[in-house]
Amino acid sequence: MKVICITNRHLANEDYYIRIEQILKASPTALLLREKDLPEAEYGELAGTVLRMCAAYGVPCILHTFADTALRLGADALHLPMPLLRQLGEKDKSRFRFLGASAHSVEEAEEAQSLGCAYITASHIYETDCKKGLAPRGLLFLREVCQAVQIPVYALGGVRLSNAAACIQAGASGVCIMSECMRRPDLSAVLQAYKETGGWNC
Repeated sequence: MKVICITNRHLANEDYYIRIEQILKASPTALLLREKDLPEAEYGELAGTVLRMCAAYGVPCILHTFADTALRLGADALHLPMPLLRQLGEKDKSRFRFLGASAHSVEEAEEAQSLGCAYITASHIYETDCKKGLAPRGLLFLREVCQAVQIPVYALGGVRLSNAAACIQAGASGVCIMSECMRRPDLSAVLQAYKETGGWNC
């Protein structure tokens, strides 16, 4: 049951590392350490700690944005916005076991696949506070992306228990959650509920 938890320290209601540990105890498919507003040096310090935490719990850790930092830390997974993915050289690509990208159109999804991505996130599917004022792309967009590529697609943006199954039925391999994973006190129960939601195809 594929659920990627995306971090956002601004949403945490408690000590950030305590929340990270709670996420890891809930056993998501992976933790995507986003925090893209941090300068690279600060992100690197944070990433080093979180990578060790993830290893201790056996949860894959996907770093974000900073390829040089990810390589320096020996990370095997990296998620990039499309402009940064286009700039990443073939030699550096080959050093990551899992490379992912954010796609906001069918064309971007196809490009990400051609550039060697192992998965993509498609967003934003539903209304979300992270994209205030921007209309969601919806399930038809998600279905079109899933049909256009052969790599796993994760639905992102406004995903909740009430609509996660619809994303899977549209062809997604899994979903990404941010607000719930950073705020819910009952996170283990929440993730278990996601896993038990009807419509999973994995």
